Amino acid sequence: MNKVNLLKGLPKGKRTVSVRADKKSAENIRISRLYGHQYFDGDRKYGYGGYSYDGRWQPVAKDIIAHFGLKPGDRVLDIGAAKGFLVKDLGQAMAGLDVYGTDISSYALKCCEKEVVGQLHLHDLNTPLPFPDNSFDAVVCINTLHNLKRENVILALREMTRVVREDKIFVQVDSYETIEQQEIFLDWVLTAYTHDFPEGWLNIFREADYCGDYNWTIIS
Repeated sequence: MNKVNLLKGLPKGKRTVSVRADKKSAENIRISRLYGHQYFDGDRKYGYGGYSYDGRWQPVAKDIIAHFGLKPGDRVLDIGAAKGFLVKDLGQAMAGLDVYGTDISSYALKCCEKEVVGQLHLHDLNTPLPFPDNSFDAVVCINTLHNLKRENVILALREMTRVVREDKIFVQVDSYETIEQQEIFLDWVLTAYTHDFPEGWLNIFREADYCGDYNWTIIS
């Protein structure tokens, strides 16, 4: 396993944590975990507050291709693809790259980018991936795994290993390195079930026999 920053080209968003904390409630969390219109395109208290394509994933797509040495004809899977922004940008960054995505949200898939229609699959990551062994040349899963309970995080990591031909996997998850960062995270988070300090995540990776790359999303 190697810690790699494949999201270095992603613009830094501004989170008004205090506003979310003031509005956070059990009902808002319940609505957020439906991953429907409210989560993606409703009020900020439920999630994104509007999730539309702006090209920000283009440099990330290029860095993923370079990091894994991908070439035309390779098959790539984005787990937690939402509306398919990264799937679109990966396909446009390299002609001939065969890119697919999965997501739990039927709303997101219905609102996907037109360029990726037919490339996204509805899938609940609490269950095995709907692909044969060794189906892909690379798998990425960005800011998704923490939305699962711990035992299902381990299942998902093992499933990624099963469907990829080599260990070309990258996962990024929410974490925190200080008590102060943990408090900010808890004020902000709506959908996460599993979160920990980096060493806790590394223990989960080891338990799952995960050998891919990883990084943390730290809210500050």
